[in-house]
Amino acid sequence: MISSYKSNPLKKLLWLSVLVAVMTITIKTYAWYVTDSVGLLSDAMESFVNLASAVFALLMVSVAETPADEDHPYGHHKAEYFSSGFEGVLIMGAAIGIIWAAVSRFMSPKPVEALSIGIALAVLSSAMNAALAFVMFKVAKEHRSIALEADARHLVVDVWTSAGVVIGLVAVSLTGWYVLDPCIAILIAINILREGVDLIWQSSRGLMDEAVEPEVKAQIEAVLAEFSNYQGIQQNLRFDHITTRRAGQRRFVDMHMHMPGEWTLEQAATLRGNVEKSLMTAIPGLRASIQLLPSGVEAHVDSSDVITTDPRL
Repeated sequence: MISSYKSNPLKKLLWLSVLVAVMTITIKTYAWYVTDSVGLLSDAMESFVNLASAVFALLMVSVAETPADEDHPYGHHKAEYFSSGFEGVLIMGAAIGIIWAAVSRFMSPKPVEALSIGIALAVLSSAMNAALAFVMFKVAKEHRSIALEADARHLVVDVWTSAGVVIGLVAVSLTGWYVLDPCIAILIAINILREGVDLIWQSSRGLMDEAVEPEVKAQIEAVLAEFSNYQGIQQNLRFDHITTRRAGQRRFVDMHMHMPGEWTLEQAATLRGNVEKSLMTAIPGLRASIQLLPSGVEAHVDSSDVITTDPRL
């Protein structure tokens, strides 16, 4: 288990996210304590959500890398989508809590104390989150991890939250209008709500077996185009019924390959193996499944979505 954590960059970053969340919670809570700013209170609440999100994302990444078993023959890769959806729900909950606190303060404005300390601490925590988010986005793109991307996007929301709080505190110090503090908090909460809805939408799209990205589809088509000229029999070798889907870090493609009817099973199986190997080499994390059909035999999908073949077609 320890070696797994050391070898998995996603887990390393998520553990770092947990550590940074604890540090920023401490910093922001102290900043709220010394200033009594509802804006800084909203910032601190956002960091608590960061902590819960990072812990849940770490759990889901661990589940996602669990090998396929009898009950889950395609693996557990979709677990990452639950992390994204959970994080979206937490973000929305935090936003509602911020609005509640801000409205109460709006009705009864209070002076904000120790502004310079609050601003300095908010900037410090924002810089920590921004640096971590930058690294997480890079690794998330490399490993196609929606859980890590969701956590990184949440950190970016936290950065914008802190920026908004700083602007609000500076405005309060320049104008003496204490009502600006809760107004800024409400604006921040609305932005957080938008981000939460977006994360939930992304999660739902993944759970609905969305097709692979356009660039991945183009790679698949390029590999198949090379094999369409195999041994100069272009007219008798073709691919159709190509369907794709993505699940977390994994990509799947299923298709039919038509070849000359006089080929032996060994010839056909050898070519299929070469095609599958080329696809999975060109696109890391891809799982390819190819059904062999002789030329002149077409496949169709009936009303029950069952793949059938009819030699008369």
